[in-house]
Amino acid sequence: MSTAAAAQSWCFATVTPRSRATVVASLASPSPSSSSSNSSNLPAPFRPRLIRNTPVFAAPVAPAAMDAAVDRLKDGFAKFKTEVYDKKPELFEPLKAGQAPKYMVFSCADSRVCPSVTLGLEPGEAFTVRNIANMVPSYCKIKHTGVGSAIEYAVCALKVELIVVIGHSRCGGIKALLSLQDGAPDSFHFVEDWVRTGFPAKKKVQTEHASLPFDDQCTILEKEAVNQSLENLKTYPFVKEGLANGTLKLVGGHYDFVSGKFDVWEA
Repeated sequence: MSTAAAAQSWCFATVTPRSRATVVASLASPSPSSSSSNSSNLPAPFRPRLIRNTPVFAAPVAPAAMDAAVDRLKDGFAKFKTEVYDKKPELFEPLKAGQAPKYMVFSCADSRVCPSVTLGLEPGEAFTVRNIANMVPSYCKIKHTGVGSAIEYAVCALKVELIVVIGHSRCGGIKALLSLQDGAPDSFHFVEDWVRTGFPAKKKVQTEHASLPFDDQCTILEKEAVNQSLENLKTYPFVKEGLANGTLKLVGGHYDFVSGKFDVWEA
């Protein structure tokens, strides 16, 4: 294979390099100058930028509180078992043989949004992927393969009929994307590189709505990022084929948990 042909078969991404020393020192505190004659040569400690007003690294949790948190999960399942699972054998018995979901749903990992709850979906109805800012990257066989494999399995194996990408109000990932400054170093190991998936949508919003306040731009970007993900879905050959054959449909959505609204539109 020629060099040019080989280059065309690869996907490229610009990633801000971070030295190993910086990563190793990322959680350290500055060493006292008296502790080492070489302390002035050490890299500055890495300080994560906060996306919200809660510390990224919380204080240690007391064992009793941790036990209570685990018990909450156990109690939650016990309630589900007696009030839902045991009372709906007609729903859960067929699922033992396999799944045949009609929907594939991309939703944010934000704890305030849960597509099964907000859309009233039962177990077995939706094959779901959740990530920061509910983003779908373009087709690439060497990057973001977790997302790509989920799409491929949903379309080719499960034969879903509808792929829905759902954004939401006050999304921290969208705020992080809109806050990115060109050339600025990353504060996290993964977050900034991931939200850059929505960079074209960010530029569109900044160009068309430059005069609006930051929060208003975020609201618009929440939907524009969904539109970009819908376009990115069309770069997957099996999605493109399903759209051409009429066996697959793409839909965008936005859940506003502040006002209690849900908008839906076709790609």
